[in-house]
Amino acid sequence: MDYSQFLNMIPEATLMAVLVIVFLADFISSGKTIRKWFNPLVCILMLAQVLINICPQEPVSTFGGLYVTSHSVNIMKTILAAGTLIVFIQSRQWLSREDTKRYEGEFYMLTISTLLGMFMMMSSGSFLMFFLGLEMASVPLACLVAMDKYRSNSAEGAAKFILTATFSSGVMLYGISFIYGSVGTLYFEDVVEKLTVTPMNIMGLVFFFTGLGFKISLVPFHFWTADTYQGAPTTVTGYLSVISKGAAAFTLMTILMKVFAPMTVYWEYLLYIVIVLSITVANLFAIRQSELKRFMAFSSISQAGYIMLAVVGNSSMGVAALIYYVLIYIVANMSVFSIISVIEQNNHGNTQMDAYNGLYTTNPKLSLLMTLALFSLGGIPPFAGMFSKFFVFMAAAQQGSTWAYAVLFLALINTVISLYYYLLIVKAMYINKNENPLPAFKSDFNTKLALAICTFGILLFGIGSFFYEWIYQAAS
Repeated sequence: MDYSQFLNMIPEATLMAVLVIVFLADFISSGKTIRKWFNPLVCILMLAQVLINICPQEPVSTFGGLYVTSHSVNIMKTILAAGTLIVFIQSRQWLSREDTKRYEGEFYMLTISTLLGMFMMMSSGSFLMFFLGLEMASVPLACLVAMDKYRSNSAEGAAKFILTATFSSGVMLYGISFIYGSVGTLYFEDVVEKLTVTPMNIMGLVFFFTGLGFKISLVPFHFWTADTYQGAPTTVTGYLSVISKGAAAFTLMTILMKVFAPMTVYWEYLLYIVIVLSITVANLFAIRQSELKRFMAFSSISQAGYIMLAVVGNSSMGVAALIYYVLIYIVANMSVFSIISVIEQNNHGNTQMDAYNGLYTTNPKLSLLMTLALFSLGGIPPFAGMFSKFFVFMAAAQQGSTWAYAVLFLALINTVISLYYYLLIVKAMYINKNENPLPAFKSDFNTKLALAICTFGILLFGIGSFFYEWIYQAAS
């Protein structure tokens, strides 16, 4: 074997190096109750990994085509690694609790392992490598969801997640077996050349799409999402909602456009149905939620529907729009979850929406930052979320069919509905009266840093058009 091929896997190699260093640091310092240096060390390592991979890398294909990468894939990996860095920054307060600080090392290692699996999944050149990467990302996530083991709903959320993940993997493997039985190969380049429109291949496409639909939590494959988001630690919920979802959405888009290109007419209609259901059902259920993490769960299902609009475009503009949408979604959603986490820590674990009544009177800065993030998620100008929605709408409109325009019209209507339920939180903070509002408190340094990064991104990415242009040039 030519081991020099590993040098072409710079994102995975650097992330593996981070994982090994974190493991050794945790092993050497095990038994010590206070490790104030551990979180800064992990954050510095992740920052170095992000900076190394920002540098342009040429597209490569190694290990006989099992590993394939491109400019757009490298950009997506860098964005997801940066999002994971934000997760690590804002997780320090939660990990300093008596019942969780013993598992700080495990949290970092499991999270990095899932990210490594996502990297392999996005760079897969065959269904075999794709499935290995998917499972590498999914199994540690179940452990992360169950990390608050003294809370019953955490164990329940983890059980639902792992059972659903197992079932979806089985369905996906069933679909892959149909494809393999029809074309006799698992390599993407060979599959697209031999793939024909037959009942077996159509069933393979449907089952494959169903399996990834569970991972992205698209309707009607979303039933695990609310319970898992509520049961998981808030930091893990934020990671699930943006990093995991972004990687799965990008991989689905890549495989549909590259492997199932001969069957585009079939998966486009499948996408139309799923997009409309995801956006509409999630919005209607979000209005009814009183628990904020369940509320954000249905918000993430709706956002997944908007992300899939970029896939409808089936073009380089669609690829750029999806990457840009995930970038904006990471900074906006992580800002919301950072605030949820810090209020949860200072309010005896309360994540009910009622806890935010009158928050502006005691914590005006947090209220303002929460408002900016919610406005971005809702697509209110001039914040970055408006531009991300605009670009996915433009990508879908490129398709040019009547069905695409109909889906866009329904998506625009649902955008108005989403504005309503995002404003419910704003109303609670600024308008609703509360005789005993949450007392004023100061956030720790890490939370302030995470919120500063996210808010800066919400404001900068909305006015800095060069970010989208850079992504579009790489995807073209």
